[in-house]
Amino acid sequence: MDYIKSFRNYLALSVVLLVASCSSGYQLVKANRAEYPINKDVAVDSTVIKTYLPYKKQLDAEMNQILGYSDALMVKNNDLPETILGDFFSDAVLQQALKYDPTIDFSMPSTKGGIRVDVPKGEIKLSNIFELMPFENELVAFTLKGTDVQQLLNFIAATNGQPIAGLRLKIVDKKPVDVFINGKAFDSNKTYRVLTSDYIAGGGDNALGFKNPIERKVLGLKVRDALINYVKENQAAGKTINPKLDGRITKD
Repeated sequence: MDYIKSFRNYLALSVVLLVASCSSGYQLVKANRAEYPINKDVAVDSTVIKTYLPYKKQLDAEMNQILGYSDALMVKNNDLPETILGDFFSDAVLQQALKYDPTIDFSMPSTKGGIRVDVPKGEIKLSNIFELMPFENELVAFTLKGTDVQQLLNFIAATNGQPIAGLRLKIVDKKPVDVFINGKAFDSNKTYRVLTSDYIAGGGDNALGFKNPIERKVLGLKVRDALINYVKENQAAGKTINPKLDGRITKD
């Protein structure tokens, strides 16, 4: 036992000496630092400009591409249950998604918070769509039980309306009433095909209803690409974007 005790003491001493020997013996005495603010007062660096300018020109040319035209300014407004911008957004995405899955009943492709900016009257450029939807969100179609759809409807009503298509409802005391899906009264005993984004489906913005789907199908179409395709197809057909409020969400 004395041998073991002596060995432990020797080992401990060796560790102390090893740590001490690894020390450089130097100590920080003084440190000088300076902050360099990056703002409009910083002098232009021509070397940096020459480096990125070719890429900027290429990007500007692409982003300034005119996709189509809008007859109205579409304004982002989180205080209203239904907006022209929300109707345009949800209608466009649903129309494009139906090409991939014609069994979809209705959609909520984004929340109000996910729609980022206004869309101007007149030219709709590619940059406008990227600003409107800057995220790489994928579209997903779900088969949901009626009880899960009810959760989603409750979320829409409790949050004073969201961008929807294929769905009509009235909000009374933050509850959904007079709900119609594809023109038919909502039946909680039925199943429905619901389109949304992978972000919303994952509980983004506290959305409800997608946690326990019967089926989940990734369409292979981004929300942004659906918007781009919709505007371009209207332009090719000689049509302008002209959304109007249709009372899909009303509030008492």
